[in-house]
Formats: sequence, structure tokens, C-alpha cells
Amino acid sequence: MQETFLRWQQTPRTRVRSAKNYLATTITRLCIDHLRSARVRREQYVGPWLPEPLLTHQDPAEQVELADSLSMAFLVMLERLSPIERAVFLLREVFEYDYPEIAQIVDKSSENCRQILRRSRQHLAAERPRFPVSPQQQEQITSQFLAASSQGNLQDLLTLLAKDVTFWSDSGGQVPAALKPIRGAMKVARFLLAIQQKWLPTASAELVEINGQSSLLIRNGNDIHSVMTFEIVEGYIQTIYSVRNPEKLKRLSEFVEL
Repeated sequence: MQETFLRWQQTPRTRVRSAKNYLATTITRLCIDHLRSARVRREQYVGPWLPEPLLTHQDPAEQVELADSLSMAFLVMLERLSPIERAVFLLREVFEYDYPEIAQIVDKSSENCRQILRRSRQHLAAERPRFPVSPQQQEQITSQFLAASSQGNLQDLLTLLAKDVTFWSDSGGQVPAALKPIRGAMKVARFLLAIQQKWLPTASAELVEINGQSSLLIRNGNDIHSVMTFEIVEGYIQTIYSVRNPEKLKRLSEFVEL
């Protein structure tokens, strides 16, 4: 945003036919360049990479739509699109630009943009759950997970997890965490309980809204230890995303009460 503002300030207004088009084109192309460089950096990233968790508060009427577009699962799926695919998808699906406008912004033909969007939709549709979970069910299952894990109840925990559940942990190599995904209900449940019993016996956890969904914020003393968000499919926890990287939790610390 700052770079876009600086370029806008430095550009003579006589060269700008449409402020909207100029700003949209500038910020989109800067984002594409940023995404390309970020992909190179991630090749050297230690362990799994997850998006930064965002503390959100929204009107209940907007909750379903916001949760779908901001959820950790959806943001992870977006990461699998190329920078151009992501730009075209967001410009069309989120900002509702028409194809000629998108074509000008990303320097592609309108027909090419249609093909890119079609391909992006297919990629995302193949991975999205058929029946989105309601905010109420998300909160209920998250609360049940918190109760089962806090009590060290293996059987209750297993009843909440899908058989092929996957646990992802992003630490960036800065703090102890699983450097590879853990798969399978029994392995994930035992891993979570072992962490709590050995490393976090005095930790506390609370329900917070992260990326538009009920999630868990885990504290160890006055420090934020991690944030856990859950992808729920057909009533079971399909994926657990745990963000441990202190750099990604730093911004969150500024907005939650310690």
C-alpha cells in the first residue's frame, strides 16, 4: 500500500485517465511481484508455511461469507495458485471487475483471463468441502476440542477428528514444532496430548475469532504460544493449522489482551 501511495504521489495527474484503474493496476502488479519473490523465499523456509493469523470481528450476518473468504483453509488453497491466477481470481470473484478491466491490469487478453479464472475455480473447487460448516458448528466443535485436549481425554479427542486428519505446524524454525505434517487421528491426538503434558502443563487456551472462524489462542504465561484453526468437514476436524512462528504472532499480540 505504501509503495502504491508513493507512486500515485509521484505520477503527474495528466498521465492518469482513471484513478481507479491506475491504483488497481499498480497495487495488483506490485502484489504479483511480491508473491513471486515470496515463493522464492519459501523454498528456504524451515517446515510448513502457513498464512499469518488475523484477528477478526464481524457482524453475524456477514460471518458465513467472511469465514469462507478468510479461513485459513481457503488462504492455504490460494497459495497453490500462481500469482497471476490468484490476481485474476480475486479481481473477478472478490472485487467483481469485468474481464476487460482485469485484462488491462494483468496485461493479458480478456479470453486468457477467462481461461485463467476457469482453471483457478477448478483448482479451488476440487479442494473445497461440498458442505460448508456453519459458524455455530465451528464454534461447538472447537469448544469440544478445547475441552477434550485440556482434560487430556484421548477418546473424546478421537471422536472429533477425521480418520485422515492432518496437523500442520508453522514455526519457521524459530521455535520447537513439527517440521512435517502429521497424519492420522491417533497420531495427531497423541501428539497434541504429549505436547500439552510435557511442554504446556500450565498453558491456557481461549476461543477467539481468527480469519473469520472460531479458533484457539494458546498462551504460555503472558506470551502467545500458538494459534490453532480448524477445517471441519462433515462434522469432523479434517485439518488443524497451528501457527507457532513468533514473527507471525507478533501482530496478533498487539490486538489481544495479555
